[in-house]
Amino acid sequence: MNVELMNKWVEVAKQKVNRIAFPEATEEKILKAAKSAEDLGAIKAVLVGSPEAIKAAAAEAGVDISGMEIIDNTDEEARASAAAEYQKYSTLLSESSVKRKGKDPMNYAFICEAIGRVDAVFAGLAHTTGEVILAAQTFIGLADGISTVSSMGIIDVPGFEGPYGSLMPFADAAVCMNPNPEELADIAITTCETVKQLLGWEPRCALLSFSSDGSAEHESVDKVRGAVKIANEKRPDLKIDGEFQLDTALLPKTAEKKVKRESEVAGKANIIVFPDINAGNIGVKIVQIFAKGDCYGPMLQGFKKPVSDCSRSAPVSELTGNIIMLSARA
Repeated sequence: MNVELMNKWVEVAKQKVNRIAFPEATEEKILKAAKSAEDLGAIKAVLVGSPEAIKAAAAEAGVDISGMEIIDNTDEEARASAAAEYQKYSTLLSESSVKRKGKDPMNYAFICEAIGRVDAVFAGLAHTTGEVILAAQTFIGLADGISTVSSMGIIDVPGFEGPYGSLMPFADAAVCMNPNPEELADIAITTCETVKQLLGWEPRCALLSFSSDGSAEHESVDKVRGAVKIANEKRPDLKIDGEFQLDTALLPKTAEKKVKRESEVAGKANIIVFPDINAGNIGVKIVQIFAKGDCYGPMLQGFKKPVSDCSRSAPVSELTGNIIMLSARA
């Protein structure tokens, strides 16, 4: 774990201690991770569900939750109040439907986020990524101008010397299987925004391919070129460029040889976007296995409000780190 990076996120999170909702509050690892993050001063944990069930699970796990807030989604009057308030946020669902769906703790956590009772939701230990995404889309909705949910991560590579040291944000290696040009453009845009929020960097985002700036022709290359064009049209304020091979994106000398035009990204990218999940998943695992890189994430992005998913096999330390990252984003 990059202790310096984690300490930075803790300090960012402490500037505004966000209320993070945990709808899987009967899970031992969630309780321990939420407690660890709260003890560091990075969050205010809000446990969502039946108070009796949560207290019983905490006692069994040996976790002191006496200082944590519990939101009881089994309280019919509380659900009715939240459902009525939710109508100010969105009228796509009827008040009665929101009240009924709030019987599920994860749905209720997102309802509470929508109406401002919590700042972010952390889930995924007892639910699939797809279930978390569906609930977030239903109750939170997507960010303005964005139609694609995606994920991003940050890899810490020993010995790598990039624009910001050994860190390299990447997307998407977990959610979008084979994004089309419009989806790939959304992934690039939302990753730039996440990186600004989380790291405070000026994004220089490279869309990757096996081709560099016209060196090869293929339909997969056309997709990346199309995505760059769309991203530049939608957000001309962001530095998004491609198509670039990985070395062209990261190495200045290679970029000088392969890119015969002005580019604010070639050779100095601080974000890389893979063309599909095959490339992303393989690329990240190569770095993890061969270079012993540490990977932080994946973090869900593209929603109106902060949402975080987690791996169901994640240890408590990784969950704690991801909770702190979520709070820093929020």
